[in-house]
Amino acid sequence: MTKVRTLIVDDEPLARERIRHLLEGEADIEVLGECEDGVTALATIRDQNPDLVFLDVQMPELDGFELLAQLDPARLPAIIFVTAHDQFALRAFEVHALDYLLKPFDLERFQGALTRARQWLDRRKNENVDNRLAALLAELRNPATGKFQDRIAVKAAGRVILVKAEEIDWVEAADNYVNLHVGSAAHLLRETMSSFEQRLPPERFLRISRSTIVNLDRVRELQPLFHGEYAVILADGTRLSLSRGYRDRLSVLLGKE
Repeated sequence: MTKVRTLIVDDEPLARERIRHLLEGEADIEVLGECEDGVTALATIRDQNPDLVFLDVQMPELDGFELLAQLDPARLPAIIFVTAHDQFALRAFEVHALDYLLKPFDLERFQGALTRARQWLDRRKNENVDNRLAALLAELRNPATGKFQDRIAVKAAGRVILVKAEEIDWVEAADNYVNLHVGSAAHLLRETMSSFEQRLPPERFLRISRSTIVNLDRVRELQPLFHGEYAVILADGTRLSLSRGYRDRLSVLLGKE
């Protein structure tokens, strides 16, 4: 279970104690500590990077709003304001607080705020994961790096699967996709044959027709056909065609290059 790393910030000891007590029954909450003023809280947030902060508005030296103004907006934790004064409510939401607990609050109200924080953190986590996956996919699909890739990222059933290039038996064109044949499995990838060919090491893979790329290590046999075409038989019995327009590749298949 991933813990929600939580900081309690309030200048009143009884207020901090009550929040800590309410959090004790929450298995996914890890209380990092308590701060009694804004200056200490600012340093603690920057140092420990909590996921969630229960933040009092009125504190000595630095109030809750002033504290938020000094934090990096891109790394803000989930903020639940806690205060005895309802006149701060509108401003709290203007600075993107998730919720606003008006003292005294009951357990139901507290748990409602906690649920909102969990949901917000889950969404942010998923967005971060999606962004990282998008970056990974872009990196793995970018032939401009000048490097051939030993892993190919494909999406399947909501997951991203990394296929080792050496495990691909052959590749066929399928409209706007390429179909990677890997043993008994097949993976569709939205890409043209020409761009995908650039991602594969040429010493291992050979294009034998407009619609087919083959892993040379899988070729078992060549059978001559009519008009300069050949049947390319793979180790598993798959039968492919070397078209006449690609006859200049024959020497590679015969091991003469």
